[in-house]
Amino acid sequence: MTLRPAWGRMPGEGVASRQLDVTVNGRRRSLAVAPHHTLLDVLRADIGLTGTKECCLVGECGACTVLVDGRSVDSCLVLAVEVDGAEILTVEGLAVDGRLDPLQQAFLDHGAAQCGFCIPGQLVSARALLDAIPSPTRAEVEDGLAGNLCRCAGYEQIIEAVLDAADRGAAVHVAGLAPVGGDAGHGRSGRPDPAATPDARVAPQ
Repeated sequence: MTLRPAWGRMPGEGVASRQLDVTVNGRRRSLAVAPHHTLLDVLRADIGLTGTKECCLVGECGACTVLVDGRSVDSCLVLAVEVDGAEILTVEGLAVDGRLDPLQQAFLDHGAAQCGFCIPGQLVSARALLDAIPSPTRAEVEDGLAGNLCRCAGYEQIIEAVLDAADRGAAVHVAGLAPVGGDAGHGRSGRPDPAATPDARVAPQ
C-alpha cells in the first residue's frame, strides 16, 4: 500500500509539467518534465542515459557530473528546467562514431576504471579540465578532479590517465590525426609508469 501525506497528495502529484528543450550529446531533445525533477532524474529516467550515476544526491561525490554549456556541474543539484536551451554532454557523448575519446582510451590503458562506478563523472570532469587547460600539470589535474570521489582509491591511475590523455589530445589537435599517445604502461616521459601496474605502495587497491 502506498502511504499518502495527510493532505492527500503525493509530492509532485498534480503539478503541471514544463517543456524542456535541450541538446544532449549533440541531439536535440524536447520533452515534458516535472518542475521539481533534477537534471539527473531527466537524464536517467526520461532520456535513458544511465551512464550518469546516482549516488550521494547532495553534490559531494561527483558521480553525476555532466557538462552544461561546457561547464561541469553536479546534475543532482540542478533542476532540469534550469538548463532549458542548454547543450549537455554526458559520458555517453564522449566517444564519436564509435571511436573512444583519448581520455577513455587512457583510462583503459592505465587501469583507471577500477569498479567503474565513479568513472563516468571522473571522465566528464577530466574532459572539462582538458578543454580549459589542454596541457595541465599534475597539481592542476588533482585540483580539477577534487570534486570526484573514487571508492576504490584509484586516484594515482586516474591522474596518470588524464596526464597521458593530455599528451594524446595535444597530438590530435596539432596534427589532426588519430590519438598517438604513448604505449600502455608508459607515462608522459616515455618511462615505465608504475601506476599502470597497480602496486600497494603507489595505488592501494
